[in-house]
Amino acid sequence: MKCSYCLLPLFALLCWLPTRASAQAAVDANIGFGTAHSSAAGAGIESPLSNNAFGSCSVSAGDSLCQATPSLGGFFMNLGGDIMFTHHLGLGAEASFQPAKSDYGPLQYRQTFIDGNFLYEPFSNKRWALQLQGGLGAARTGFSFAENSCVGTAVCVNQVQPVGTATHFQVHAGAGVQVFVTEHFFIRPEFDLHYVPNLTDQFGSNAVPMFMVNFGYSSGRGQ
Repeated sequence: MKCSYCLLPLFALLCWLPTRASAQAAVDANIGFGTAHSSAAGAGIESPLSNNAFGSCSVSAGDSLCQATPSLGGFFMNLGGDIMFTHHLGLGAEASFQPAKSDYGPLQYRQTFIDGNFLYEPFSNKRWALQLQGGLGAARTGFSFAENSCVGTAVCVNQVQPVGTATHFQVHAGAGVQVFVTEHFFIRPEFDLHYVPNLTDQFGSNAVPMFMVNFGYSSGRGQ
């Protein structure tokens, strides 16, 4: 995955958290699945068959080679971890990303959100916890172009060429209910909102709502 290096800060934090946990702290790690949405920007990109290949164009102008850019959506995965230093306060980090690329006019793209958060749990016990999150991070949109080249009918090669990336600062807020199905394993349905200034350069809105269902393990809450 081209954006795997973006997850290195998260993995480093997850390795560091257990070394900082006290006997009263709880360390959680989770993986999640869900979706995010932002409307389409209404822009267009010229097909590589055009004389102005990959240039901007107007979809409403009647140009048959002008391809509309999409809305943001589809399947997302989430990797996260946190440490609760008290029953109510903690720190965490997460990365939400599309495991597969999606079409962006004649290009393809993959969206990633990475953030570090302060956590507040106003209500918690051994069975469930209401978790509120707030923090900062980055949003990255990576673009590539897939091209097939053939030598007669003998062999064909599909080549994927990176085109570029757009990275923006983001503000993140989220809320979820963490329900323990055993002493240590939990499920956390979660709603998130990523506010990304200048994301309208790629999509139709700077606000990106996201819904995830996270599955995880906690080292300390059931003790």
